[in-house]
Amino acid sequence: MRQLLLDLPAEKPQTLTSFVVGANAELIHLLQRLAQGQPGGLDERFVYLWGGAGAGKTHLLRALASADTTLYIPGDAGADAFAYQPATTLYLLDDSHKLSPEAQIAAFALFNQVREQGGCLLAAGNAAPATLTVREDLRTRFGWGLIYQVHGLSDEEKIAALTHAAEARGLMLSPGVLPYLLSHFARDMRSLSAMLDALDEYSLETKRPITLPLLRELLQRENEINP
Repeated sequence: MRQLLLDLPAEKPQTLTSFVVGANAELIHLLQRLAQGQPGGLDERFVYLWGGAGAGKTHLLRALASADTTLYIPGDAGADAFAYQPATTLYLLDDSHKLSPEAQIAAFALFNQVREQGGCLLAAGNAAPATLTVREDLRTRFGWGLIYQVHGLSDEEKIAALTHAAEARGLMLSPGVLPYLLSHFARDMRSLSAMLDALDEYSLETKRPITLPLLRELLQRENEINP
């Protein structure tokens, strides 16, 4: 994230409630059940999410990682991070397409242990299991249970979500601010929400309303700091 955004207060925790659902209602309902420790049959114990960058896959996995009985495993983790632990009820494997050859072997073993000894495993990657660039036996494991594509928001849905967030904070945004932001900045909701925070901070700092000129000025400052 760009330097100006890094100067803001610590980012808010990612939760299922803060995820903008869009076309993912069925998936969110399932994840809410997993968060409450209520999986159904064997299929629901293994869930795989896929979608493009910025769709919200990491947000969803992080949202489930707060309980003591969950284990979040990033895609660049070493093989020792995949050790099966009887006290862990939910394993969260992010960025599966980034697994090293050694980590792929460990992930394969973890799938088998979860199936045999209990627990749930929720994985995410940038492609559906059939086209995921991992070893064949692990690709088969990713397809064991339920598979969901995480659908990104349309521009209209992003603007509606940002407008609602601004209204909830009492921010007044001039017409044109959000459409311009979507066409001149990162398009994922995490970055857009952070920029909304930055606009609020910059508006207070300069004692100016949030208008299109203010946004352009802030973006220009960011470009100068991070060319």
